Amino acid sequence: MTVERIKVSDGEAGPYGVTVGPDGAIWYTLVHAGEIGRLAADGTVTGYGLGAPECGPSVITAGPDGALWFTRMRDHRIGRIGTDGTERSFALPGEGAGPYGITAGPDGALWFTELSADRIGRITVDGEVTEYPLPVTGGFPSMIAAGPDGALWFTLNQADAVGRITVEGEVTIHPLPTTGTAPVGIASGADGALWFVGIGAGLVGRIEVDGKVTEYPLPDRAARPHAITADPDGRLWFTEWGAGRIGSLGPGGDYRSHELPVSGAEPHGIVVGQDGAVYAALEIGEIARLAR
Repeated sequence: MTVERIKVSDGEAGPYGVTVGPDGAIWYTLVHAGEIGRLAADGTVTGYGLGAPECGPSVITAGPDGALWFTRMRDHRIGRIGTDGTERSFALPGEGAGPYGITAGPDGALWFTELSADRIGRITVDGEVTEYPLPVTGGFPSMIAAGPDGALWFTLNQADAVGRITVEGEVTIHPLPTTGTAPVGIASGADGALWFVGIGAGLVGRIEVDGKVTEYPLPDRAARPHAITADPDGRLWFTEWGAGRIGSLGPGGDYRSHELPVSGAEPHGIVVGQDGAVYAALEIGEIARLAR
């Protein structure tokens, strides 16, 4: 597998979240610089300042309105940026929310986690916010993904659990079998299940919509897997933040390691592009492109 390194910022800015935009480009957050970036298919890099360098843009996703939506973890806002670079943001009603994960829901709204407040939030494309408290304290709701069952699924990093919330706000918590799993990334797979990574236990997990969990321990339990995504063929791709590499897992559990040709890469967000390649955000100021 060929790995291409694309410089998108200086090493202090930190590409963190990454997604595919409605324009086919790769969009990413620069968490330490308060910017959103765009990587075009021809390699052109464009940066968009948010007017708030300390706002901490974290996770980004394509919205149902043709724009990109992202969390601003440090100033407790949800941001929106059009493909033309036009940006606005929306304050959250609760204090100290720490919004982090975000995804488009099946109801035409965006759903997000409130890392510091034990809540799940919903925001319409017009900016109307609804918050749903979770039945856990200090759970650290982290990433969130739309499930195949019409609900939203999210990880509870400090509760060693995966949660499910319906679009009506009904919450179910599924405890994980391994203590210290500390799940972060979660994604829908091609097999009708949700897949997550446990940064604390060095494993990849599969959870069915009825809550049944299957775990796949990684060869390197200290790899600290962080984010995960699925390709159309059913293979799961994830960043191994602690090991500085990309891992992948087939639906049957076969593991492959993909080394990054640089030390201290700190890979975080990951996505499969429209060109079929895998893109990972490296906090050293680069986007890695892995041609499958």
